[in-house]
Amino acid sequence: MTRWLLAGASGFLGTALRVRLAHEGNEVVRVVRREPATVTEFAWDPDRGELDGRALDGVDVVVNLAGAGVADRLWTAKRRELILSSRVNTTATLASALADRAGAGQGPVLIQASGISVYGTKPTAVPHTEDSAAALDYLAQVVVHWEAATQAAVTAGVRVVVLRTSPVLDSSGGPLRLMKLPWSLGLGAKLGDGQQWMPMISLEDYLRVVFWAATNPDAAGAYNLTLPQPATNAEFTDALASALHRPSFLAAPSVVVRTVLGELAEQLVGDIHAVPARLTREGFTFAAADVKATIARALERY
Repeated sequence: MTRWLLAGASGFLGTALRVRLAHEGNEVVRVVRREPATVTEFAWDPDRGELDGRALDGVDVVVNLAGAGVADRLWTAKRRELILSSRVNTTATLASALADRAGAGQGPVLIQASGISVYGTKPTAVPHTEDSAAALDYLAQVVVHWEAATQAAVTAGVRVVVLRTSPVLDSSGGPLRLMKLPWSLGLGAKLGDGQQWMPMISLEDYLRVVFWAATNPDAAGAYNLTLPQPATNAEFTDALASALHRPSFLAAPSVVVRTVLGELAEQLVGDIHAVPARLTREGFTFAAADVKATIARALERY
């Protein structure tokens, strides 16, 4: 039995991971900011850098998914501060705790959430790989600071795997759940001209990458979690409309999206063209490698 410690376990991805881990007979413990309610919960206060020392006892894998939502509200100055601090503080707290234990022998692997937005939203002639430079926009720099917060663990010799994750598609949560109602009513729309590259990954493949990273002793550093066969927003729109047997003739002009969503709109109408170069090179095989297969997987429980 493998013992996993999860941070950010109550969100969409954390819940899906907890369910899968339990189904496969793993032991799961979690860190919580409130008073622990069970023996599988441990207190922490990442804003103070504090973690119950017992949380890491017997743990084989630490997965950090903690962080305030990016797309659920407008980026006010206060929200921008929270988006950054909720990622950096949680990551630094876990990295420091793991570093403190690294000298006592082989400790847990840290699987650290990150974002595909690190590459920015400007069109490029070739897709970004893990070797591409980070962009200078706000969200890309959040990712830079987020990943840098793992440095204490890396320096101490902890195996750290950073997952630069695209929007994860599944009918149980995430962006696809928000799309269900309008698309079911025939109100789904292409965003802008639809020619912008749109990163995505199925929940099934996301979970498979997490398990691959946990069990592959050679996995370390940053990995792009996105389709090996990228799709544009127009291709996604057509594929989703076809899968739901709904029309796809509507379009939301870029100017309207930017007016409504402000800076956040660039994550929708901007171009994020990336491929999972390292995963492909290191032998990971996607269950859903293109947009049609990804949507089919995502809608299996629709």
